[in-house]
Amino acid sequence: MKKSKYLADRLREVLLNGKWISNTNFKEQILSISWEQATRKVGDLNSIAVLVFHINYYLQGILHVFNGGDLEIRDKFSFDMQEITDDSDWQMLVNTFLSNAEKFSDKVEQMDDAMMAQPFVDEKYGSYLRNIEGVIEHSYYHLGQVSLLKKMVTM
Repeated sequence: MKKSKYLADRLREVLLNGKWISNTNFKEQILSISWEQATRKVGDLNSIAVLVFHINYYLQGILHVFNGGDLEIRDKFSFDMQEITDDSDWQMLVNTFLSNAEKFSDKVEQMDDAMMAQPFVDEKYGSYLRNIEGVIEHSYYHLGQVSLLKKMVTM
């Protein structure tokens, strides 16, 4: 199996349709809650909506690079979500996230394996492989948070 296919499958697993590592995925978690639950704060923790925004911020920003654009995202803005005030706002975020997850996975799958060793934008950011693996690991980290928060806000 090509490395790019393997990585794309791992991305789809955590973001869209997998069950192997955590017995769930982002899509499953976010499609089954209301906008009120998604935005409910638990103590000083981020809400589910903010975590979805956060992961999408990186998917969208890296996808922009995959499509030939500049690296324009900055960590300091990765939690700067506009307020969600109704179901249509939540559905827009969910749909954007799911669309970017599919596009991101598809782009990774289409990459030539030789591209994986190439520097991502600048050598200081590591290789394409390191960044794609980082997205997978980062997504699992926040999926765990989303799963726990969902239990707290749906009780």
